[in-house]
Amino acid sequence: MENYFIVKAYAVYLPIVIGLTYYVAHTLFKNGKVFMFDIFKGREDIALATNTLFKVGFYLLNLGFALVILEITDSEYNRFDTYQELIETLSAKIGGFSIYLGIMLFMNLLLFFRGKKKAREAGQTAHPIAVQPAPVNRPPGE
Repeated sequence: MENYFIVKAYAVYLPIVIGLTYYVAHTLFKNGKVFMFDIFKGREDIALATNTLFKVGFYLLNLGFALVILEITDSEYNRFDTYQELIETLSAKIGGFSIYLGIMLFMNLLLFFRGKKKAREAGQTAHPIAVQPAPVNRPPGE
């Protein structure tokens, strides 16, 4: 494969995986705020901070993976000199990344649901304790 095919492949691959990652992260964490508010009842600042940290981690993990699998090589076994072969290679790369991104989406949803379940369990086990006034010791005869 000539060098210009590789450059064209990268020019197509990078914007697509960055766009996919942005779309999934934006959708997941916009809707994930509801779960965070439910998990951190009444502590909106902690819920938003936690949601933002998860979002940053999601971007780093997924964009890092997209860059790790970026390499498109011209080898004896993976030779393509036509646009058809270029598109087929890109579709395998982008399709694989999309499957990975879908798995990461469901992993994050699992974490949200698990956090919600733990928060609900903690709320059910915490029973208010009735506070009774301490007995007053009065001297005899009063």
